Amino acid sequence: MHSIFMHSTISRRRLAGLASFAVCAIATSALAAPKRPLEVADFSRMLEVEDTVCSNDGRWILHTVSGADRDADERKSAVWMVNWEGTESVRLTAPADSTSDPKWSPDGRHVSFLSARGADGKTQIYLLDRRGGEADALTAVSGEIGDYDWSPDGTRIVLSMSPGDGAVAGAKTPKPIVIDRLHFKQDTKGYVTASDRAQLYLLDVATRKLDPLTTAARFDDTLPVWSPDGRSIAFFSDHSDDPDKSGKQELFVVDAHPGATPRNVAESFAPNKASLSWTRDGKRIIFSRGAEPKLNAYMQDRLAVVTVADGKVRALTDALDRAVSAPALTANDGAVAAILEDDRSEVPVLLRLDTGAIAERLAAKISVTSLCSGAGHVAVVAATDSTAPEVYALEAGRLRKLTHHNDALMGDLALGEVEDIEFPSRDGTMIHGMMVKPPGYRSGQKYPTLLWIHGGPNGQDSHGLSFGTYPLAVERQWFAAHGYVVLAVNYRGSSGRGAAFASAIAADWGDLEVADLLAGIDYAVHANIADPQRLGVGGWSYGGILTDYTIASDPRFKAAISGAGSANQLSMFGSDQYILQYLAELGPPWTATPRWLKVSYPFFHAERIITPTLFLGGEKDFNVPIAGGEQMYEALRTRGVATQLVVYPGQFHLFTRPSYIEDRAGRYLSWFDAHLAPTAAAD
Repeated sequence: MHSIFMHSTISRRRLAGLASFAVCAIATSALAAPKRPLEVADFSRMLEVEDTVCSNDGRWILHTVSGADRDADERKSAVWMVNWEGTESVRLTAPADSTSDPKWSPDGRHVSFLSARGADGKTQIYLLDRRGGEADALTAVSGEIGDYDWSPDGTRIVLSMSPGDGAVAGAKTPKPIVIDRLHFKQDTKGYVTASDRAQLYLLDVATRKLDPLTTAARFDDTLPVWSPDGRSIAFFSDHSDDPDKSGKQELFVVDAHPGATPRNVAESFAPNKASLSWTRDGKRIIFSRGAEPKLNAYMQDRLAVVTVADGKVRALTDALDRAVSAPALTANDGAVAAILEDDRSEVPVLLRLDTGAIAERLAAKISVTSLCSGAGHVAVVAATDSTAPEVYALEAGRLRKLTHHNDALMGDLALGEVEDIEFPSRDGTMIHGMMVKPPGYRSGQKYPTLLWIHGGPNGQDSHGLSFGTYPLAVERQWFAAHGYVVLAVNYRGSSGRGAAFASAIAADWGDLEVADLLAGIDYAVHANIADPQRLGVGGWSYGGILTDYTIASDPRFKAAISGAGSANQLSMFGSDQYILQYLAELGPPWTATPRWLKVSYPFFHAERIITPTLFLGGEKDFNVPIAGGEQMYEALRTRGVATQLVVYPGQFHLFTRPSYIEDRAGRYLSWFDAHLAPTAAAD
């Protein structure tokens, strides 16, 4: 039987005797002796833990658990809760499509969540008694629900919703799509039009009556949050003449009744991860902000505080020069907990609200992906190089494990050692990264070595196993399990080392990044770790794009894999979802033609490429359309260079079909094995 969450099908379990332990012990405490290397089926056995939400009394933590339903060949999610002691873990919902965004009702008696479990496939808000029973749909809308929030008294919910395309379920002929926006494509959504802009609505929980709160259909109103007194709602929007061009984010406050007029209280540039929260006295709002459009791809989210009465904005984390996300108020209004992204780690910190200074920081090689706070308790989802994402209690600078969703699998696996590396690039800039060694690595032996490049470019390779639809760290371990040394290089353009490091490649793609990647290979070769005759390179998204740049710059690689990549950047203008970045960073192709040709050099100099290359992508990818891979496949095929193109039907930029994720991992390994012969190198 291939049911989802096989080791978690009992809805209620009690876990006794869990002791507190330091973060440095996470990597070893819960694991049994390693038994076997990673297998391709393990990609479907891994469970992704996300979306922590602490109850107001701090006693329980909601979270979602996503995994593969092998029979349906789909990924499904369920809502769980675990108590603060870690002695009781309860699955609240059966696995279903698109279950997300769980929230506590203010009295803690009910749990709400979003799910598309209905026959029409529309996302609705569901309500569940935490003591058990079936979930009840609070909404029955035809629009597309985004964010939502409970009123403090629990009688109303504010939600953000777009009207949708008006398609009739079961209609034989879809309506024509009328494009009327500059930004008209978005991965997973498809084509977007004016009908995809969201407004705010008030839902009466008792009567299920839905009333419009904002009505300006020209604008997107998102992320609504109630004030502590229940009288006002803060939200993000952009009331520029053309919101698709501005790159701005405006913070509004509106009285919580239909017909009220929103008031603009602050303005900034949109961040990567929008967030806003009221202080408990209702006088200030903490919000995230980004960078101007020409630095859109390199922004480091920062926090700011605005006084609602007079609109005075004070920067909170600018001096840190690091991305900060997921802010959550602690027991008092004097501090906020958040996730700090810093040089190969994402760590929880406590920030003072008066100065923005770090009051506490967990010092560890760790990746924290979710954080919540309640009644003085802080919980996180954390992972390390050898432990899967799980929920932990953060107390007194230590992590105490609360959930065990992946323990059975992780106890079976032999993982490769992960080592921090640093080396100079061609201009002397120090580059940081990680090296993953095969289990049983022997010093003095040269290994086939892979550059496995992260996407973005904003983002970083960090310490922590990443599961789900973008299993980058697991892929590194997958290659290591089969005899490869894997290099994860945080090239310039990556986050984690400040705004200047990230923006160094602005409007000049494929130059400094390639120099940094090649310096990583040189480091491994000079250290007598990498076999110079068995070098490979690959990646997904910007990792695929950089693969194209790298093999057009250096012929030493014997095999390459370009996933969801592109090389003729001219052809991406109007074909993908990044029109704002292109116009602001590069300029229109008809006025900045030399610049566009420069960043398209892998395609226009395909004669330089001799590396056998595998191209892959999703048929429905609007992030980096499959045309990017098709063009490079044809270029290499025309020249007689060994190549192959694999198109995955129905998949977007990040794959969701488990069989395709497994298939892709198998193809990765087969391609490198065919050209690099790792077993021969290990003999």
